[in-house]
Amino acid sequence: MSEGKSKRVVEPFVMGFWRLLDWQLSEQQCVSFLKECIELGVTHTDHADIYGQYECEAAFGAALKLAPSIRDEIKIITKCGIRPALAKKGLAGKANHYDSSKAHIIASVQQSLQHFNTDRIDVLLIHRPDYLMRADEVAEAFQQLKQQGDVLHFGVSNFSPSQLSLLQSRCDFPLVTNQLECSPYEMAALENGTLDQCQELDISPMFWSPLAGGKLFSRDDEKALRLQAVLRQVGEEIGATSLDQVVYCWLSTLPSKPSIVLGTGNIDRVSAATKSQLLTMNPEQWYRIWQSSTGHSVP
Repeated sequence: MSEGKSKRVVEPFVMGFWRLLDWQLSEQQCVSFLKECIELGVTHTDHADIYGQYECEAAFGAALKLAPSIRDEIKIITKCGIRPALAKKGLAGKANHYDSSKAHIIASVQQSLQHFNTDRIDVLLIHRPDYLMRADEVAEAFQQLKQQGDVLHFGVSNFSPSQLSLLQSRCDFPLVTNQLECSPYEMAALENGTLDQCQELDISPMFWSPLAGGKLFSRDDEKALRLQAVLRQVGEEIGATSLDQVVYCWLSTLPSKPSIVLGTGNIDRVSAATKSQLLTMNPEQWYRIWQSSTGHSVP
C-alpha cells in the first residue's frame, strides 16, 4: 500500500473539549460558545471517547442537537483506544489498557456517532500507541469506516515516527495528523523525529498542552522562571498582549505548520490565541525561548 502525502485538513487552532464538564456550561451556553468560536475561525473541535469518563462527547452532542445547523460549520475530531478500568462502564479487567482491535475501533466510532448525534466523524485518531497493535487490523477498521462514510479522515496521537510509519504502510490513504505534546516547557517532539516526519509527509501535527498544563505560568521551578522571564521579554518585542500569544507564535513558527489545541472555555482567550497569527518571531527570538527552556545555548 502507498504512503503518499497528506492534504492538510486541520486548522491552525483546534478547540479542545476535554474539560467541557468542568466548564459547567448549559447546553445553550455551549452552543453560544461554539458560535463564538466559529466567528473567530476556530471550527475544528477535539474530543476523545474517554473524556469526562465517557460523558464529554454526549454533552457536546446534546448541545449540537439544539442547533443542528452548526454541525456543518464545524469539524469533529475524536480519539479511541484507551480502555480505563471503570467498572461503571462495564469494562472487564483491573488495569487501564489499550485496545486497537478492529472490533473496538468500530464499536467506539459507532458510540461516538451516537454521542455526537451526527452521521460522520471528520477525523478519528488512535489515542495512544498500543504495544499489541496489529497494523493490518487497524487499517482494516479504518478502511471499513471510510467506506461506510462514518469517518472521513484518520490519524494518530502520541505515536513515534516508526509507529506512524508502520500504520501508514498498511493504509492506502494518508494519515492526516499526529497529535503530540509540545510546548516551550516540554520539547521532546523537537528532538525525537516526530516533527521531522510530519514535515516529510506534509501533515500538520496537533499540539496538545501547548501551555504545559499551566506549568509555564504556575510553576516556580528554575526552568519555568527562566521561561516566564524570556517569554515576557520576547512578548514586548513582538507586540504580544499575553504570554499565551508568545507561546502560540513560538509553536506556529515551526516549519511543520502545527495545529494548536486550545483548552480554555474563555472566549476572550480563544480570541487572543487567534490574534497571535498576526505576530512574527525571528530565529534569534525563537532560540532565545528554546535556550531558556534547555538552560544552555545551541552548540
